[in-house]
Amino acid sequence: MTRGTTHVVGAGLAGLAAAVKLVAQNRHVIVHELARHAGGRCRSYFEPALGLTIDNGNHLLLSGNRSALDFLGQIGGLQLLTGPPRSEFAFCDAASGERWLLKPNNGPLPWWIFSANRRVPRTHARQYLQLGTLLFASEGDTVGDKLDSQNDLYKRLMRPVLLAALNCDPAEGSAWLAGAVIRETLARGGQACRPLIAAKGLGPALVDPALAYIEQRGGTVRFDNALRAFEFTDGRLTALKFADETIELGEQDNVVLAVPAWVARTLVPDLAVPTEYRSILNAHFKIAPPVSLPKITGVINATTEWLFAFHDRLSVTVSSADRFNETEREPLARQIWTEVSKVAGLNAELPPWQIVKERRATFAATPSQNALRPKAGTRWKNLFLGGDWTQTGLPATIEGAIRSGETAAKLATAAQS
Repeated sequence: MTRGTTHVVGAGLAGLAAAVKLVAQNRHVIVHELARHAGGRCRSYFEPALGLTIDNGNHLLLSGNRSALDFLGQIGGLQLLTGPPRSEFAFCDAASGERWLLKPNNGPLPWWIFSANRRVPRTHARQYLQLGTLLFASEGDTVGDKLDSQNDLYKRLMRPVLLAALNCDPAEGSAWLAGAVIRETLARGGQACRPLIAAKGLGPALVDPALAYIEQRGGTVRFDNALRAFEFTDGRLTALKFADETIELGEQDNVVLAVPAWVARTLVPDLAVPTEYRSILNAHFKIAPPVSLPKITGVINATTEWLFAFHDRLSVTVSSADRFNETEREPLARQIWTEVSKVAGLNAELPPWQIVKERRATFAATPSQNALRPKAGTRWKNLFLGGDWTQTGLPATIEGAIRSGETAAKLATAAQS
């Protein structure tokens, strides 16, 4: 009996992860992508204003992101990640100029919180122990319900970390999702918290090797292929209507839909998805960073939140950045550069720059929005969902996106067995 074909709609990380999982099991896979490139929100492109290839957004992985690292290992992109040999996070207070290193120890027993030179200045061990309340949060709890927002641990560590993870004000963010992040990283010790970045870009590390892996194993990737509608009959998805053709599905064919939530809702009847989104702003400056500057620096008391030092540029990430959606670009670039030059110790005029605003970067990871995330399985026996907006147990992250694709692939494989 033929196993049929799995059609993966969407070539973002969720769709690529699903396709990689399927072709590794010798399944016949066709990937359909609306754009002329893969990667979705995690892609690299040439930016003429800089004369450089940049990522549309800066993304950080941690050594505890098991699904992402396994995916990279499978496609051959793991060696393109770089980071410090141990768990270290540099921070700078832009207002006072104070700097410090957060240095968790490797094992799960957190003895580092009792060492003043390893923890955040002016914090106390008991404050770190209170983070355990996040591990037992219910799905309706907010971070504001569980943590004291007035102490230095929150202001100097947990707020910037959870703002980046949840992409919303942590006070209103889901404590349950925050607890999931802590459980998979900090609670497992420093060996799960080593920061990793794709120094040569997200495309070369995550996207290009995945496309090659899929095609080398008999999969097909079709770009510039716009899906217009689905046809459903008797509890099954029976046809895919593209701009130029209609594909009728056989009894053994199935579909992984890995597109943004607002697109999925137009294709799938009565599909509940998150409805509130937050933007992410990235600013890129064409200037070689000082050799002494850490690859990643957390910045507090500034517009700049995370500063990434690449070999040919300095890049800034600002999460939950809706307040800047309508801000004029050049004044904003100058404001951010003033902060960056201070943190980096540079005495330089504004270099060539570019600001990238992803207006619907992720869903707002609040309890109410998290409750709207659908499962990978649907009421149609041959349709499965992928995307960081589905029920991954994590906020909208690279780890969550890859995990969602693998979950959808597993269900699709079972449906063809």
